[in-house]
Amino acid sequence: MAFASVADRDAIENEQLWDARDTPTTTYELLTQTAAKHGGRKAVSFSLLSDPGAYCETLDWNTLRDKTTQAANMFRSLGVGENDVVAYLMPNATETVLTYLGGQVAGIVNPINPLLDAEQIAAILRETNAKVLVTLRAFPKTDVAQKAAEAVRLAPNVTHVLEVDLHRYLTGLKRLIVPLIRPKNPVSHNAKVLDFNAEMNKQPKTLGFADSSGDRVAAYFHTGGTTGMPKVVQHRYSGIIYNAWLGDRLLFTQEDVQICPLPLFHVFATIVSLGASLGSGAQIVLPTPQGYRGEGVFDNFWKLVEKHKVTFMITVPTAMSALMQRKVDADISTLRLAFCGSAPLPLELYRRFEEAAGVTICEGYGLTEATCLVSINPPLGEKRVGSIGVPFPYTQVKIVDAADAEVLGVDEIGEICVSSPGVFGGQTYTEADKNKDMFYPGPDSDSQFLRTGDLGRIDADGYLWITGRAKDLIIRGGHNIDPAEIEEALAGHDAVAFAGAIGQPDEHAGEVPCAYVELVAGAAVTHEELMTFAKANIHERAAHPKHIEILDELPKTAVGKIFKPDLRKRAISRIYDAALANVAAEVRDVSEDKKRGLVAHIAKTGDVSDEEIGKALNAYTIPWDLVD
Repeated sequence: MAFASVADRDAIENEQLWDARDTPTTTYELLTQTAAKHGGRKAVSFSLLSDPGAYCETLDWNTLRDKTTQAANMFRSLGVGENDVVAYLMPNATETVLTYLGGQVAGIVNPINPLLDAEQIAAILRETNAKVLVTLRAFPKTDVAQKAAEAVRLAPNVTHVLEVDLHRYLTGLKRLIVPLIRPKNPVSHNAKVLDFNAEMNKQPKTLGFADSSGDRVAAYFHTGGTTGMPKVVQHRYSGIIYNAWLGDRLLFTQEDVQICPLPLFHVFATIVSLGASLGSGAQIVLPTPQGYRGEGVFDNFWKLVEKHKVTFMITVPTAMSALMQRKVDADISTLRLAFCGSAPLPLELYRRFEEAAGVTICEGYGLTEATCLVSINPPLGEKRVGSIGVPFPYTQVKIVDAADAEVLGVDEIGEICVSSPGVFGGQTYTEADKNKDMFYPGPDSDSQFLRTGDLGRIDADGYLWITGRAKDLIIRGGHNIDPAEIEEALAGHDAVAFAGAIGQPDEHAGEVPCAYVELVAGAAVTHEELMTFAKANIHERAAHPKHIEILDELPKTAVGKIFKPDLRKRAISRIYDAALANVAAEVRDVSEDKKRGLVAHIAKTGDVSDEEIGKALNAYTIPWDLVD
């Protein structure tokens, strides 16, 4: 059935209840079914280099099933049971896919962001009580192996480290040179270090233990926080299977090829993209270990689309912005859709991308706490630009007034709350106290509706719109940054009395961190000194403020809490005025709109066209209006 409207969504739900559908119970059952249907077809393709002519390893579905089985057997041989954790600190590679799948079959898989520092990685390893860590063998131009060694030293619960050597993907002169320049990585931990592929190849291609008989926790995903200790979310087989079913039923067939240059530690790449292939039999292409960050990926992207005959691209606004700096220099006639998520998409970028690439963009919405997918602009229906679309089948969304927990009506703004097969009611996080106040009751349970922390509204036609955030996160290119970590770092300076961190608009990343400070009475410090102090005391580079401003007094509520809406208005005015510096227009004010959130009001100061103002501002996500 096509998915083009709310009516289509409702018709799918009315066919039968979700629990009555004949879906697999486990990841291994899903993979086995897909391999049985599409065995010899291409499943996963990975290339170390972005050059379209470089070596690309491709596994068909039968081979993916066999190697996943071997990986699961290997983890079991190292003492991993259903309740034990296999963590991985890996860039994208074939072995990353095998660890993600095999870890779920043997126990609980725990992907970890390699961009975190060693202390944060160790904190996650301790929180999940990981028994095995899969990571890189020391390799040029990456410090992943060194971070892993330090993290394991700080997490003595890890008993085995399995190393993946990217050298096997090299050909020609590079294959000869890398062993000569491979960096040293002396370790001071007590875990046993083994070679991933050598150990896996010892294992049989039939499962040496009984697959799980029912639903259980199969994955731990840490939240996207780039500072502080990220919270760890529990994912059950049922939520993972639900996301895969959506990909099969609504998006892909076995004839599709999707390119996913996103990291396999993130739910968008694993639960959604890889999951959709697991459900449908579509091929997934993973270009370079670093995906979009990989050397030459943007320059070669359209050529890779042509090479693999890609039909569907997985992207985020920052990547789309970078791609628009390059010409479409290949035959991309096979490309039909681009699925964009993780951050709001500026209207101008949406228009320019569709015009340049001739590709329809479907904006969607999901979050780690809901095992990801929540809504999408219908692939075959109306795309309301700026909206995050229609809730998927079997996903219920309600808008709630946080003040009194009342459900709001059409176009009324409140907190977006979600119930779906992906919501693990009452037990989202591994730490029990983190689940407090995370849910609202529904007819099925007292913890049915997950509070997303996002503010939004549902229009008269059932489309969902995000208007702001109830929780204080800064979303930089899809990475969540906790402003409290920036504030605590700045508050550590002797001259600072109060600090407030927010996201300021950015034409490339959506928003980037900025901070406002109030000084201790009589204290003096320069902007440059505070910037230096912040960089020295905030571990993650992505969280370094792009702008720090000293105010006589920060705006505060009646109870003394920093009032961030005023800071956001100030930041929007500053950024938009800078964008209009060469245009005869300025920001008159920024105000809250009931439907759109914060809106900048722009006044003309001379002879300038509406188009010129739009050209200056439409790359940003904050809406604007012209005023007299």
